[in-house]
Amino acid sequence: MTEYPALPKCYKHAYPFTLSVPSYIYPDALIPNVKMLGHYTDEIEVLLFESASDSLPTKDEIKTLAILAADFDLTYNIHLPTDISLTDKEPSVRQQAVKILQSVIHLTAPLSPSTYTMHLPYDEPSRTEADVKKWQEFAYNSMEHLLKSQSLPARGFSVETLNYPFEWADKIIKDFDFSVCIDLGHLILHENDVQAVVDKYAGITSIIHLHGVENGRDHIALNRLSKTHSETVRGILKQFSGVVSLEVFSYKHLAESLAFLEECVRKED
Repeated sequence: MTEYPALPKCYKHAYPFTLSVPSYIYPDALIPNVKMLGHYTDEIEVLLFESASDSLPTKDEIKTLAILAADFDLTYNIHLPTDISLTDKEPSVRQQAVKILQSVIHLTAPLSPSTYTMHLPYDEPSRTEADVKKWQEFAYNSMEHLLKSQSLPARGFSVETLNYPFEWADKIIKDFDFSVCIDLGHLILHENDVQAVVDKYAGITSIIHLHGVENGRDHIALNRLSKTHSETVRGILKQFSGVVSLEVFSYKHLAESLAFLEECVRKED
């Protein structure tokens, strides 16, 4: 059995927000990662980026995750697959994406996740008004079909900020009453006005994805943020009481991010 380094200390209930870490920190499967991480954090972001059946947890693994949640005083949030598209030009592709998401949501429902985070990708090189309107129509249609088969309230889904102006998704979010996933790293990477976006969606933001950005790279350790961005992040976190997920994917980057976070946002401040 492979020996992995444990995190240096427990961070449960250390902050006014719920601290989450991804389910892929160690180069191993989902259950071993949760067993290694569960003692140290409030919540785990279960990364289900790939939609193939052999990439998803089995029903038995979901049962194990539920047991581990009770053992570790742990909750989960679910990142839904990103290799499918709810906004594709082809109706059959969108329909397949809805079907897959419905299946994943049903599979993971026993975990009672704090949120299901989903992408509404915009992959077209053209961004004319007509292109954006068509994309909005595709997304709207997919959301209608996705929610038809769900007993979960729409607020249980969080739409993530990606690489396009997030106001393009405003009508979808408002009409369906979705929550928002503010990915601060994405906002920084794409040179958005971070504070303005955070302020606009403050009332409906259920989860923040947090990671470092440097030289065009994101999802790296938080200590790679510039001083200006570090101060912006600090101010945001001190006003936030939802879930904050340190979305990095290695032990080194997580350990460095936890140390940075502890220095940046102290509970007693």
